[in-house]
Amino acid sequence: MHEIFTGTTVIPVLTIENLDDAIPLARALVKGGLRCIEVTLRTPVASQAIAAIASQVSGAIVGAGTVLRPADVAIARNAGAQFLMSPGLTPDLAAAGLESEMPFIPGVATPSEIMAARGLGISFLKFFPAEAFGGVTALRDLAPAFKGVAFCPSSGITERNAPDYLALPNVPMVGGTWMATPEMIAAGDWRGISEAAFRASSLTKA
Repeated sequence: MHEIFTGTTVIPVLTIENLDDAIPLARALVKGGLRCIEVTLRTPVASQAIAAIASQVSGAIVGAGTVLRPADVAIARNAGAQFLMSPGLTPDLAAAGLESEMPFIPGVATPSEIMAARGLGISFLKFFPAEAFGGVTALRDLAPAFKGVAFCPSSGITERNAPDYLALPNVPMVGGTWMATPEMIAAGDWRGISEAAFRASSLTKA
C-alpha cells in the first residue's frame, strides 16, 4: 500500500460505460499526473476496462472500486487490479480483501464501523459518502478518537473542497470525479481531462 499510494493525494474515480473510452481516458489522466486510477465495478465493461488499462497504459496503477462481494475481489484480481476500494465492509468481504494481499480500502461512515474495521486490523479506510456524512467537520471530529486511522474521503469531493480535506492530518488522499466527469468522458474531451488532472495532481498535503 505504501509503495502504491506514496505521493498520491487525489484518486480519480471512474465509471466507464464504453470500453473504447478506457485507454484514452487513463492515458489522459496519467498525462496529467494522476497515476492511481479507480475504476468502479458498476458497469458491464468495468473488468475489461481494468484489464485494458493495466495491460496497455504505461504508468497507470489501476484499482477496482465499488467492490461489494468476495466475488468482486476475484473479478478485480483476475482483471489485473492493483488495489481494491469498497463503499462498505462486511466480514466476508474483509476476509476476501485481506486474503487477496492487494491493498484493500473498505468504506466506513460511522464510529462503530471504524471500530469494526480497526478490529480486523484495517486502519486505512474510505470515508463514504463523505459530504453526506459530515465531510471535513466529521473527519476532524473523528481524529482524536481514532488516532492512527487514515481516511480517503469520497463522494461530494470537488476541486474546490479537496484542499480542505487534504489539510486534515488524517486524510492523506481523496477520491473524486471532477477531473473526468461523465460529460467529459462522453465528449471524448481527453485534453480537458488532462488539464483537470494536472490541477488535481498539483494538490498537496498542507
